[in-house]
Amino acid sequence: MRRFPKHIGIIPDGNRRWAQQNGLKKEGGYAYGLEPGLRLLRSAQKYGVQELTYYGFTVDNCKRPREQVIAFSKACTDAVKMIEKENIELYVIGNTDSPCFPAELLPYACRRRQPGYQKETVRVNFLVNYGWEWDMKNGWVSEEIPRIDMVIRWGGMCRLSGFLPIQTVYADFYIIKELWPDFQEKQFTDALEWYQKQDITLGG
Repeated sequence: MRRFPKHIGIIPDGNRRWAQQNGLKKEGGYAYGLEPGLRLLRSAQKYGVQELTYYGFTVDNCKRPREQVIAFSKACTDAVKMIEKENIELYVIGNTDSPCFPAELLPYACRRRQPGYQKETVRVNFLVNYGWEWDMKNGWVSEEIPRIDMVIRWGGMCRLSGFLPIQTVYADFYIIKELWPDFQEKQFTDALEWYQKQDITLGG
C-alpha cells in the first residue's frame, strides 16, 4: 500500500439502534458488538496495523438508564478479556476514580506502555469511562497514546464524540453507515483503501 495508517481509532457506534431494529431492548445490543471487535482486531493484525484505539464508553454515556450502563460496562469488560488472549499489548484508559469504571478493569489501567512497537504485535488502547474534559483537567492522562492517523466510525454519525481530541487533530475521518454489530471485514479494508488516496499535508 502506498500510504498506510499505523494507528487507527475505532468508534463502534449503533449498538442501541441495532438492538431496536432486531426486536431487542436498547441494552441488548452491546453484547453483539463483542465479536465484531475481535474480528476487526484480527483483520488489523493481518494488514499490519501497529496500534488500535477502541472507544468503549464515555463519562457522558453514564447518564443513560442504569440497565444500559450495566450492559455496556459488562460488554467492555468482556471485550477486554476476549482480546487480551490475542497477540497484543493491551492498555485501558479512563476515569478509574468514578464508580462507573468497571473494577475488573483496574489492573489494565495501571499498566505502563512499553517503549516502541513489538514485531507482529498490535498495541490496543481501550477507552473506558473516558471523557475529554477529564483527560485535559487531569494533566492529559492519555499523553502516551500517539497521534491517530485515521478514525473509523460505524453508525453513520459524523462526529468525534470527545474521542481523544489531541491525538485526532490531523486524523482522517471515515464514516461507515452500517451499525457496529453488522461489521464486515470489507468495511475495514475499504477504509484502508480510501486512506491511501487522501492527501496529508499536516498543515504544510
